[in-house]
Amino acid sequence: MSKPCRRPTRAGLREERGNKRRQEKALNAKRCAMGQRPPAPAPLPNRCSTFATLAEEREAREDAVSKQTRLLRKELPALLGQLEQIPDPRDPRKRQHKLTVLLLWGLLMFVFQFASRRESNREMTRPQFLANLHLLFPEIETLPHADTLYRLLRDIDLTHLEQAHVDLVRRLIRGKSVRRYLINHCHPIAIDGSQKLAGDTLWAEELLQRSVGKDETRQTQYFVYVLEASLAFHNGLVIPLLSEFLEHALGDTEAQKQDCELRAFARLSDRLKTRFPRLPILLLLDGLYANGPVMQRCWRAHWQFMIVLKNQDLPSVWQEFHALQALKPQALQRNWGRRRQHFTWVNDIDYAFGSNRRQHLKLHVVVCEESWERVDQQAQIVTQTARHAWLSSQPLSRENVHERCNLGARHRWGIEAGFLVEKHQGYHYEHAFALDWNAMRGYHLLMRLAHVFNTLARFTRQLRDLFRQFGVRGAIRFIRTSCAAPWLDSARMRGLLAEPFLLQLE
Repeated sequence: MSKPCRRPTRAGLREERGNKRRQEKALNAKRCAMGQRPPAPAPLPNRCSTFATLAEEREAREDAVSKQTRLLRKELPALLGQLEQIPDPRDPRKRQHKLTVLLLWGLLMFVFQFASRRESNREMTRPQFLANLHLLFPEIETLPHADTLYRLLRDIDLTHLEQAHVDLVRRLIRGKSVRRYLINHCHPIAIDGSQKLAGDTLWAEELLQRSVGKDETRQTQYFVYVLEASLAFHNGLVIPLLSEFLEHALGDTEAQKQDCELRAFARLSDRLKTRFPRLPILLLLDGLYANGPVMQRCWRAHWQFMIVLKNQDLPSVWQEFHALQALKPQALQRNWGRRRQHFTWVNDIDYAFGSNRRQHLKLHVVVCEESWERVDQQAQIVTQTARHAWLSSQPLSRENVHERCNLGARHRWGIEAGFLVEKHQGYHYEHAFALDWNAMRGYHLLMRLAHVFNTLARFTRQLRDLFRQFGVRGAIRFIRTSCAAPWLDSARMRGLLAEPFLLQLE
């Protein structure tokens, strides 16, 4: 005799969905009565095309391409001027393309989100695409083979390319476009590491290595790991800034240890201080960096920081926090979006570290306990809780705890969201593009620079409606397909490109 089916019937499923909708409606009404009105992001429209005629679609494509190009061309003169200073290692007798044209072509390859050198060869060298590129960028008369760019990146000094990226971000900061997103008058910079690629072939001496698998199947794996720094603002704007590659030879050779993230942080922080010597910075770091040498380095650089503090880290600091909190409690309750938050903090905790604990720092610890309601799969309203703790370089108070924690430290996730975008949403972060260490780094820097331009396009007012209508990848695909087909009228495009472009971020 067969067992009775336990799957719900269609009527049962409809009843469950109805109950869940009613509970969500009641929960939203309760939130509104309590004054909790978080801005809900509008989903992408699920509808047919809004273009009624061919002329409307042509006009929309020309408008989108012209605005994206004007954004690029606004920064191109300074960018190309810096790229011209890069020493060209090629034989002058065999040069067919300028160095700036090659690097601009590589930048556009990532702006249009081509997946590989082979795809960019196949698509960008088509006559129609080439004609439109020449219309948009007169510097490009002919396009080279992708291997030509590879050979250039293999031999050039990438310091100049990185400096061009840094100067672009510096001009953005000086233009005061991001002033309203600062935290305590500081620019929030998140630093975190990410694996770029892994394999079983040692194609470069700089690769890190590790053992994977169990005893019987254990084998050596070689991988590339990068420590990234990005500006992470509380409105969701994340601007890639610097990349520090971990190399096997840069580890502790005496202890036979390869390079690690903390060693890379020391190198990256030195470069960051050299590139931005007077910029007020607030570092947003995860729990790996909750140690004395890192915080001391921040103090010496005159940087502020907010560092995740885990329960098992710095036991002496936690012990003093609980003791002082019991004697003199400092607390704040507030609502943030749909969450009810309870902050407690203690200032001026003495932390001793180093040999014989001779070095001391004054730290400030804040703990946030929050709760919120949601409707579960059984259509029941359940309460969820979370707890967060941070080390702060500055004393905390009722006036700054929300800004430093909710608008600063909580948005460290922005750099992780940036990794997700670069790995799975068109930039192919985990693709090497070249099995040569210097060329691989060059393609990586071009990819990060292209991500800056596409991020600015997403947040600028001129292209806001386009990205809201199609989404990020859809908008980039819309612009790319417009360049690949005979949509662009030369006369009208020249008129649109001649209009001034003012970068205004949302």
